[in-house]
Amino acid sequence: MPARRKAAALAASGMTALALTSLTAAPAAAHGSMGDPVSRAAQCRAEGPENPRSAACRAAVAAGGTQALYDWNGVRIGDAGGRHRELIPDGRLCGAGDEAFKGLDLARADWPATRVSSGSYTFRYQVTAPHKGTFTVYVTKPGYDPSGPLAWDDLDLAHPVATATDPVASGGFHTFSGTLPKRSGKQLLYAIWQRSDSPEAFYSCSDVDFGGDSGGAGGGKGDARTETDPPPEQTPTPTPTPSPTPTPATDSAGGDEPTVSSTSGHGNEIQPAGAEENLADTGGDSVAPYIAIGGAGALALGSSVLFAVARRRAGAHTRR
Repeated sequence: MPARRKAAALAASGMTALALTSLTAAPAAAHGSMGDPVSRAAQCRAEGPENPRSAACRAAVAAGGTQALYDWNGVRIGDAGGRHRELIPDGRLCGAGDEAFKGLDLARADWPATRVSSGSYTFRYQVTAPHKGTFTVYVTKPGYDPSGPLAWDDLDLAHPVATATDPVASGGFHTFSGTLPKRSGKQLLYAIWQRSDSPEAFYSCSDVDFGGDSGGAGGGKGDARTETDPPPEQTPTPTPTPSPTPTPATDSAGGDEPTVSSTSGHGNEIQPAGAEENLADTGGDSVAPYIAIGGAGALALGSSVLFAVARRRAGAHTRR
């Protein structure tokens, strides 16, 4: 092969490597999911994609595989542009109509749920990269049946419980306030993050449990409770007379999933990772894109050097 053709081949292979590196190593930056109250995707990812603890998350893996949990922050529609109801059919809201996330749409009453009560609530939306946009959170209507597929008509779309535009991002979370209405039992919060610098939108379902609440003190950070599987052992409070160990309460709508309470930020509550070093493998962090760009630049530089050397040798051979 003539020297010039060799140089061209080397340059082409270098550019191919450059393109592959750019495509595979740099993750999409704008991803997120509700962190408090924890979304289904973030909950199952925190439990461990390969061996989730709760029955609902295990079922989600059986239905859609583990990749959806590694991509916990990628429930999105790239060209939504506010057309959420038009693009997402009933029964597919939690996965945003994406077949890859169909496990999040499973109609079952035993999804791990965050304990809340009516009143003010501090929402924390976990992001891998902050972007301008509006967060809107809806709650299901009274009488919602968690064992059935979630439909748009199940949501109280006329009365969002929270709306925030361009909230400040800190520590990996956008934080904003809202007000939870009077509800009882299992309900669901549906969050939509519509970016204003792009038509892209992100979606998440957070299961919550109001218990027998019909009003009173507000929930929010520091007052959240999470139902998990399995429950920790409960120890009865010592009394002068012996009493049996209390039995964990069973959710009236949820079959055999016991209700377990743990204060937010303490003990055994399952929390989605907030620090960059704990991001899901495929979610990336703020360093990965720069590493990809640096590697691509190094490949491009190497290709240029090889091309120049080969060209110089070809010129010398011609002069002889």
